[in-house]
Amino acid sequence: MSPVSPYQVCVAFLTRVGDGGAVEVLLGRKKTGMGSGNIVGLGGKIEVGETALEAVVREIEEESSLVVDPADLTERGLVKFSFPFRENWSQDSTVFVTDRFSGEPRESDEVVPAWYRVDDLPLARMWDDAKYWLPQVLAGQQVLGDFTFGADCITVSSHTMRASRVLA
Repeated sequence: MSPVSPYQVCVAFLTRVGDGGAVEVLLGRKKTGMGSGNIVGLGGKIEVGETALEAVVREIEEESSLVVDPADLTERGLVKFSFPFRENWSQDSTVFVTDRFSGEPRESDEVVPAWYRVDDLPLARMWDDAKYWLPQVLAGQQVLGDFTFGADCITVSSHTMRASRVLA
C-alpha cells in the first residue's frame, strides 16, 4: 500500500430502486476543478477538524441538496490515488454507500447529478480507476485499492486491490 497522502477526500454512492425495479446509483457530471467533465460520485475534500463521515454528509448536501443521516452511511473502504506526474493530485479517498436519504437531487455549482443503473454504469466517462473497484462497492463488497496514474494523468498505469469481502 502506498504511503498516506496529505490530501484526504471522501466519496459517497447513494442508491435506490428505480421505476423499472433496477437498482440505480446517483452520480454527477463534474463541472469544475480536477476531473471536470467526468462522471463522479458525490464527495470531496475532508476539511481540517472533520472526520471522513462528517465531510461526506456535508459534501452530499452541498453537491446534490440531499440530506443523509451519518448513521445511514456504511464505510466500504479506502482507495488511494497516486499521480507521480502531478503529485498535488495524489489523494486517499474513504468510500461510503447508503440507500437512505431525503430530498430530490438538484444541480449545484460543482456537479449535475443523475441516476444511473448499477448494471449499466457509465464507466467510460468516469475516472479510469472506477472500473476496477466501483462495481465491487455497489455489489456490497469492501475495497482497499491502490492506483497509480500514468503520465497523461488519465489512465491507470498500475493498481492493486486487497481484502475485498462481502459485507453483511
